[in-house]
Amino acid sequence: MLKRILAASAATAVAMGMAQAQEIKVGVPLPFTGIGAEFGQQTERAMELYLKLNADQVKPYKITLVKRDVKDPGGATAKTVVQELITQDKVDILVGWIYSPNAIASAPIVTAGNKLALITNAGTAHITTLSGNYVRFSFSMWHAGFAMGEATAKILKAKTAVVGFTDFPPGRDMRDSFKRAFEASGGKVIDEIPMGGAAQVPDFTPFFQRAKDKKPDVFFVFVPAGDHAAAVVKTYGALGMRQAGIKLIGPGDITQDNKLQAMGPAAVGLITMHHYHADLDNAENKRFVAAWKQAYGKDSVPDFMSVGGYDAMAAVVHVVRTLKGKIETDKALAALKGWKHNSPRGPIMIDPATRDIVMNEYLSEVVMKDGRLFQKTIGKIDAVKDACKELKIGPCAPK
Repeated sequence: MLKRILAASAATAVAMGMAQAQEIKVGVPLPFTGIGAEFGQQTERAMELYLKLNADQVKPYKITLVKRDVKDPGGATAKTVVQELITQDKVDILVGWIYSPNAIASAPIVTAGNKLALITNAGTAHITTLSGNYVRFSFSMWHAGFAMGEATAKILKAKTAVVGFTDFPPGRDMRDSFKRAFEASGGKVIDEIPMGGAAQVPDFTPFFQRAKDKKPDVFFVFVPAGDHAAAVVKTYGALGMRQAGIKLIGPGDITQDNKLQAMGPAAVGLITMHHYHADLDNAENKRFVAAWKQAYGKDSVPDFMSVGGYDAMAAVVHVVRTLKGKIETDKALAALKGWKHNSPRGPIMIDPATRDIVMNEYLSEVVMKDGRLFQKTIGKIDAVKDACKELKIGPCAPK
């Protein structure tokens, strides 16, 4: 009897040890308070939803999300948080980064700690050159900006444009990408207007009035999604710019899905270029949106930040299964280079040369449909790479 008890105890101890060894800790540096709190929530919800919907794929491993509040886009807090996740929380993988300055500041810590780091939003093009451990599941500003520059000239037939941008690294990237493609396609940017920073929403009126006075065919605007974008649409309507014959265009940040309905009729006619919106007509997205509403309420809706978190968790599960729970960063990176996945945004791939995502870009127009604002896809460019790296521009050029 004693031998049987000892044997059973030993087996239990081994099983418990195996169970503990199978836990994968994922550090999640996101803003849960401050101006970006809603962005953090959208990303966190998507990560948790993927794990819930794909529980059978996760087994026999346990993936634990270790969440830490980044609070602001300044960089210093993010750097500290990432260091604590690595050294104190002993995470295996990092997934997060809403704001580019935070990802830029974190890069040396990610490299020194030798952790696989998946970016869910930060879009300044050269971020992935700052650490060989970064893999981006969101976008580069050049994905949408460059594509929109070409489409504005070739599809919208615009000859002149004014560019308004939030004055921080992603905004400057978006300005440069749009301008380069628009002017290469025969258009002319007649003014470039820096419009405050990302930390707070400015009064856009003087910037928009300056744009209106220039009388361009289009006003291309990039601001952070959320409250900035809502203020853009409100100001555009208040100044009567549509009636003046000026079309408002930009990346999908200005028509963020969870803010769209509140924008009202002033948003009708907006044209954007982006890799995701909740109205995309594909089977995977319909499943994603339906599951989101079931989990978070019928009036809740995923957005492009959500899909970044959702796809990043698909990548985590892929890495965990491929490496059988033993996360070694060099092997994890190898497992993701060239990885293909069927996302709610359409087919995606990780470019093995740049560790940036390759994905479709959708040209969309906001219309009123059945009493709600709807993003109607009017064009598509397949398998778009980060043009900044493809063209080897500035800091995107190989070192």
